[in-house]
Parts: sequence; structure tokens; C-alpha cells
Amino acid sequence: MIVQTALPLIAQHGAAVTTAQIARAAGIGEATVFRVFADKDAVLQACIATVLDPTVALEDLGAIDLTLPLADRLLEAADALDAYLDRMGTVLGGLHASGLPNRRPPAPTDGPSRRDDAQAATREAVVALFEPDGDRLRLPTDVLADAYLRLLFGRTAGPGRPVEKPDRRQLIDLLLNGAFRESR
Repeated sequence: MIVQTALPLIAQHGAAVTTAQIARAAGIGEATVFRVFADKDAVLQACIATVLDPTVALEDLGAIDLTLPLADRLLEAADALDAYLDRMGTVLGGLHASGLPNRRPPAPTDGPSRRDDAQAATREAVVALFEPDGDRLRLPTDVLADAYLRLLFGRTAGPGRPVEKPDRRQLIDLLLNGAFRESR
């Protein structure tokens, strides 16, 4: 509850948020915050770990109705993934803007990182969205999932050009139907 209460406050105030503000917003005494966390930095670290955790996004992807048309499934997936990235960006951006460098929980020194695991799990969840139509698709479901993720989140722009979110419906239509208006 403390972390969930702190997240919007961190987005608003960054690292300048106080434990008193967090306690007040949570409806608890400040001493309760310190019974759970050693100090404010521990609260901030817990918030960072929470926004980096892909569990909610993966649950949202897994809850998408596989009987929906593929384009609708992919739109729902885009919403779920965008919400995850927005939550992460809002909190980490608030911390960074207030002068606190982006800090992540220490990465394991051996084997895949939590980030690699999260990306692999996300990819597999997206592959599963293509699978009900696998027999009708021209490319394997894993290739299409990779293309979808690249189209959706490969937001590159040249120097001096702002990065704008692409129109999801247009990207999904492009992926599923190609670039030509009419078949040749």
C-alpha cells in the first residue's frame, strides 16, 4: 500500500517527495513507513522495482480473449504494453527530473537479467496472441510477434525530430495487410 501510494507522488515530486507526504496520502503515520522501510531511499527503490516489474502487463496480455479478431487482440496488447511503459516512464522520469539518476535493482551477475526474462516473457505472450490464427498466417507466429513489437515500440527518429507514438491501428493494419492499398 505504501509503494502504491508513493508512485503518483514520485511522478509528481520526484525524489523530493517526503515520507511525511507518502504517509499522509496513505492515511498512516510516518512511523509506519519506517517500520516497513529503513529509509526514504528504500521506499524509492521499492517503487523502482515495482514499476520495472512486468507482472501486471503480462497478466493483462494473458487475459486477452483469444477468440477476438487478431487485430483487436493486438490493439489490446498495445494498450497493455503502453500502460506498462507509461507507468515506468512516469516514475523513472520523475526521479530523473528531480536529479536522482535512474537506478535499478542490481542485476544478477550470471545468467539472463530480469530485463531479458521480462522481454522473453512479453514476446511469448505476444506470440500466443498470434497462435489462434497461425494456420492462416504467411509467416511463423514468432516472426510476426517480433515484427509487431518492433513496429509498435521501435520509435526511432532522426536528430532534431520528435519521437511520436505511431497510430496503433495503422501499424497493426500494416503488419496484417501490407503497405499496398490494393493487391497487385
